[in-house]
Amino acid sequence: MSKTKTTQHSVELSVVIPLRNEGPMVDALFARLMPVLDGAATAFEIVCVNDGSDDDTQDRLLALQGQHPAVRILELSRGFGKEAALTAGIDHASGAAVVVMDADLQDPPELIPEFLAKWNEGYEVVYGARRSRDQDSWLKRTTAKAFYALFNKLSDTKLPPDAGDFRLMDRAVINALMALPEHSRFMKGIFAWVGFKQIGVPFDRPEREAGESQWPYFKLFRFALDGLFSFSTVPLRLWTWIGTGTASVALLYALYLVLRVFVSGRDVPGYASLMVAILFFGGVQLISIGVLGEYIGRIFRETKSRPLYIVKQTYSLDDLKRPQK
Repeated sequence: MSKTKTTQHSVELSVVIPLRNEGPMVDALFARLMPVLDGAATAFEIVCVNDGSDDDTQDRLLALQGQHPAVRILELSRGFGKEAALTAGIDHASGAAVVVMDADLQDPPELIPEFLAKWNEGYEVVYGARRSRDQDSWLKRTTAKAFYALFNKLSDTKLPPDAGDFRLMDRAVINALMALPEHSRFMKGIFAWVGFKQIGVPFDRPEREAGESQWPYFKLFRFALDGLFSFSTVPLRLWTWIGTGTASVALLYALYLVLRVFVSGRDVPGYASLMVAILFFGGVQLISIGVLGEYIGRIFRETKSRPLYIVKQTYSLDDLKRPQK
């Protein structure tokens, strides 16, 4: 480990893990994580963020803390969502390098030494990139591919394909993230937006070993929309073009109807065409209002300036307390 990167920090490495109802995974996670960290870093901490779990996640974490002094627990006052929990862990991490990972062991802890090696080579962000999505369903593979393609097409911030939150970040990157005040947080996009020298490490993502995923399809769809609306204004501009195009088509059709009356001398029975036009343009207007509402809703949340999360209590063997955000 480079001394220049660690002298100003109490630990070399912080591992941030958000958890929500991950009780069945806690023991298996630490059984694999602790040997990796013992061999990879001389001083480390594990910041576990309990994001309002209503199972035995908190009890299991407290039991493990008695065995592992490096474990620190942030208990949030309720479930604020994964993005807020990730932010809480990052805000409270003190390492010269910070690894963020999920608790379901689909982010293999054994990849951390390779992350550290790349970090020591000078890379400030080292992220895990999935080699394939063969284990996912056809629908999930297709929608994931479409999302990354659409996001990178619409946004100036480019997401590495098939890269999740699993990554190592230098303290300089962490400080940059902590300076961002926004409340509508799409962490994958924020990680990419801050820049710095980045490199991907390919890996095969295993299946979840126990418990249930907290990300059903509807929640993933909503999350994808949050990402697009947070990092692109193209949807707003798009509806300007759609409005211009539909208005132009309507004007041309109106001219056609007028000319047809003058040339053929007979009117066009218009009930069906009139209803179709009303329903079509009404639908276009409602969709455009919905897009506007997405952006206005984000402005509304930002102007309220509520805290992104609330820490109910911190647990550490040395009673280390940090200020809330």
